[in-house]
Amino acid sequence: MSRPDLAGIHHVKIPVTDLSRSVDWYARVFGYRVTWEFPEADGAVRGVGGVLPGLGDTMVAMRVNPRAAAGCRDFDPVSFAVDDRADIEAWAAHLDHLGVPHSPVIEASIGWLLVFNDPDGLQLHLYSWAAHGVDHSDKPGYGRPSTGRPR
Repeated sequence: MSRPDLAGIHHVKIPVTDLSRSVDWYARVFGYRVTWEFPEADGAVRGVGGVLPGLGDTMVAMRVNPRAAAGCRDFDPVSFAVDDRADIEAWAAHLDHLGVPHSPVIEASIGWLLVFNDPDGLQLHLYSWAAHGVDHSDKPGYGRPSTGRPR
């Protein structure tokens, strides 16, 4: 039997401790817009889904889950793509304008990288499609071409 194909990423779900705070922060930083809400049996909305400009049909959902949010603190489950270093620098200026602390522009494994945290400490990455052409494969923590199996 052949393996069926995937058709993209339907949604990414982010655990949060305070839904209103996170929705406001993602709206301010990324232009997030809520398009769905998920009320519980008691009527309280503890989850939303929405769109981020530039992600096409991929929805970004948020769900109140303090334990999961704490467990994801300082972890980077998703990297949002930008075109090149100029875009990374524009994002750094945008974050500065908003008062959002961030890393300096990093020469990452392949492209340019900017790192910052959401209100719950989830690490967010902006990573460029454009490569810088520098080989960092000899440095700990940097990537290298794979042989197909972990060593």
